Amino acid sequence: MRLVKLLCFAVPAVLALAGSALGARDPGGSAVWPSGTAVVSYESEHALAAALERHPAELVRRLPALKVAAVRPSGSVERFAQRIGAEPGIVRVERAAARRSLVEPALASLAPALPFQWQYAAVRADQVPATVAQAAAGFTIAVIDTGADLGAPDLGAKAPHTYSVRKRHAGVPDANGHGTFVAALAAGSSTNGDGIAGVGGDARLMVVQAGGANGAFTDVDEAAAIVYAVDHGAKIVNLSLGGPTTSSIERRAVEYAVAKGALLVAAVGNGYQRGNAVEYPAALLQPVGSSGVGGRGLSVAASTREGGRAPFSSTGTHVSLAAPGAAVFSALSAASSPLRYPRTALPGALGGVYGYGSGTSFASPQVAGAAALVWAANPQLRADQVASIIEQTASGNGSWNAELGYGVLDVAAAVAKAQATPVATVAAVMPAQVQKPGARSPN
Repeated sequence: MRLVKLLCFAVPAVLALAGSALGARDPGGSAVWPSGTAVVSYESEHALAAALERHPAELVRRLPALKVAAVRPSGSVERFAQRIGAEPGIVRVERAAARRSLVEPALASLAPALPFQWQYAAVRADQVPATVAQAAAGFTIAVIDTGADLGAPDLGAKAPHTYSVRKRHAGVPDANGHGTFVAALAAGSSTNGDGIAGVGGDARLMVVQAGGANGAFTDVDEAAAIVYAVDHGAKIVNLSLGGPTTSSIERRAVEYAVAKGALLVAAVGNGYQRGNAVEYPAALLQPVGSSGVGGRGLSVAASTREGGRAPFSSTGTHVSLAAPGAAVFSALSAASSPLRYPRTALPGALGGVYGYGSGTSFASPQVAGAAALVWAANPQLRADQVASIIEQTASGNGSWNAELGYGVLDVAAAVAKAQATPVATVAAVMPAQVQKPGARSPN
């Protein structure tokens, strides 16, 4: 049995709180008559014209099918409403009701071209067809981690399947915070009009708690969680965790999941500045020495806002591709330590707690979410074909290197390729290299 660690960093409070002073005001939301506009319902076009002839006002918008007009008088809207409301053929006069766009607040801009959740557009998840995002509901992403705070709006909206392999019941409270952050990135609701948007569209979410409040757990916990996830229908399994050695139980769990047709996605590690040691299970999914060829899953490095390798992100021949992992924005567990996960105010959010974090832990779930969309675009694909499409459509345009693998994730390109490629012509590239138990020495 070995200890497994989570692959993330807390972002310094200076960075995490940088956006807290920037607010968003609901224009006209506090006004009695928003934008100085009155909404007039009428019986006929003639009645409306006659009423406006006696009580002039600027015609802002008319909806003939509904027999409604929005008008803006030059003087007091209150007095105008009373007067025109008494005219024959005028049914009623109402205040315009202020509304807010049901865009996820984290996708709204802090400044021009700078949204809180910058990573969502960086991987072009915002350009996936709505039909594909909806079809992802046919696939389940399992997040094996420290649990999740289901009070987070984007997680609660998904009503996830939950189970703790540690306590053997459905409760998965996340005192650590890591699991909540990861789960929201992979599969947080993108249609609830609150918080952030997970990459996986309408994909179902499964939260399998394997780690405790301190973030530590073992390969036994990890293996039990993998088996539980695939046995309960998970098609994609995210593993934002790692350690310097592997074991037979971990290898067998990986083999079990692969045999069941699941796609495993793991964080490559944050050890570049500490010796750049190989970490597992990532190196089981894309074997050491493979240089992007073969493998049984996806091993994910972290990129920056500019698309380069994050300074902490491990490199090596076992890197499959990269996704944003430096100061990415996600949901936080309300029970997590503010010192570990500093809070950031999110204007427009109706609830929840949010903040920034860094680590390959937070790159991996974005790839897991992308996998659900690729599968939704072409449900006949096998797991290895999904992985190949994600790699070949990344920013490297098919070329591989030891820092970013095949490049930075491009969700829209992967979905488009999945839609356009007949299943029979997709090359099955992954089974060629299978790592045998004990074939690799811990590095």
